[in-house]
Amino acid sequence: QVQLVESGGGLVQAGASLRLSCAASGRTIANYDVGWFRHAPGEERELFAAIDWNSNTYYSDSVKGRFAIIRDNVKNTIDLQMNSLKPEDSAVYYCAASYKSRNAQSKGSYDYWGQGTQVSVSS
Repeated sequence: QVQLVESGGGLVQAGASLRLSCAASGRTIANYDVGWFRHAPGEERELFAAIDWNSNTYYSDSVKGRFAIIRDNVKNTIDLQMNSLKPEDSAVYYCAASYKSRNAQSKGSYDYWGQGTQVSVSS
């Protein structure tokens, strides 16, 4: 079983950058699909970025061109570089993992979750 811990959240102004990290333990993350989710008050949890165990990536239209997933199999981490942040990016951000799922773009594929980290973007 893999354990996940997110870090790097905070309060920033619009246009700034943040880098979130998802540190895995218990298993090597190289064999897992990893998704980044976010949950804003009053909205559904959104899967907005994912990387499968073959390092294929997926981004939703809302973050494409601004966010990037970086897998580091040596450090056993999956980072999320977020640039040009907007107030609508404010949410609790979670990483989640699934062992070689059939579809890393499916919200239902993920079995292991971190505790979340808050990202707040002021206008």
